[in-house]
Amino acid sequence: MAFAIIKTGGKQYRVAEGDTIDIDCLDLEAGAKATFSEVLFHGDGEKLTHGSPLIDGASVVGEVVEQRKDKKVIAFKFRRRKGYHRTVGHRRKLTRVKINKIALSGTKKSATTKKAEE
Repeated sequence: MAFAIIKTGGKQYRVAEGDTIDIDCLDLEAGAKATFSEVLFHGDGEKLTHGSPLIDGASVVGEVVEQRKDKKVIAFKFRRRKGYHRTVGHRRKLTRVKINKIALSGTKKSATTKKAEE
């Protein structure tokens, strides 16, 4: 099964066709297409393709499923015997994307795994 490693929002994600991932909030409506052009690595069985740092002409296309919020994260600060305690928290905004297609084109660097022949 083919997979790719993409970079978006300062993070890297391993995706395959049909996967659903949660990424940092994108300014797109539900049902819109999202194209990720920063593809770092592609693997399909024994055929591996890597970029330096990106694969030229490669892209991953997905469809925005929904905009949502993550679970609440609470940070509690406390100093004993001083009467000091602070509670702060937040909910991260996320975009849920379903990966539809992984496309490779253009210049590629291919690395194949070699089996030891005896």
